[in-house]
Amino acid sequence: MISEERHYFILEQISANNKVIVSDLSKQLDVSIDTIRRDLKYLEKKGKVVKVHGGAVSPNFHYPYQQQDVYAQSEKIEIARKALSLFKDGMITLLGGGTVMLEFARLVPENLKGIIFTVSPLVALEIAQRSSVEVILLSGVVSRDRYTCTGSTVISQLSEISVDLCMLGTSGISINGGVTDSDWEITQVKKAMVKSAEKTAVLCITEKLESTQKMKVCRLEEIDYLITEKEPKTLQKYANIIKSVL
Repeated sequence: MISEERHYFILEQISANNKVIVSDLSKQLDVSIDTIRRDLKYLEKKGKVVKVHGGAVSPNFHYPYQQQDVYAQSEKIEIARKALSLFKDGMITLLGGGTVMLEFARLVPENLKGIIFTVSPLVALEIAQRSSVEVILLSGVVSRDRYTCTGSTVISQLSEISVDLCMLGTSGISINGGVTDSDWEITQVKKAMVKSAEKTAVLCITEKLESTQKMKVCRLEEIDYLITEKEPKTLQKYANIIKSVL
């Protein structure tokens, strides 16, 4: 069976069932699993399907929230790519929310081993559909403007876990002000996240550097990694304080 015939069959199955499973397609079409994965990758590039762990779903079946017109998206993708270098198999990781973290979630390897905790329902969904890694959502009151879980329930859950690495976005970061935010509830959750982690990474676009919000999350000295889209050599004053600038 030629590739065009396989693609037609796959799209028929997607149309009928909203999803397909790689192993099922391999048996039905009598081809290797690698061939099916290449077919799904091709169809995803064409916008016909959305790849998920173990198969694919219809674009119309994808979860309802779709981030539109992401500000500085190319810069955030570069930041996410750099952050991925910190991930190792077997790690226990804690992720915050926000658009940069969503870009990171889209890069999580399919066969990553370990546990990822997150306070973001969107990040949890993005990773769960793309990777076999165990994803645990720390649930609470959902912030309406940031789609992040907040409140005492989340903070209580965070006090009961110990993770290898915490990754946060930020509203502001500066030499004198440290890591800051404009929302009280989000700030309390971020503080608890930093406390639960052996190491902390802050991901932000460079235009947020030297900006300060009203509420303090932590001092720069409490950060292990600062990850931006720029070359580290351009951020020397931060490198003098933070252990590693990527």
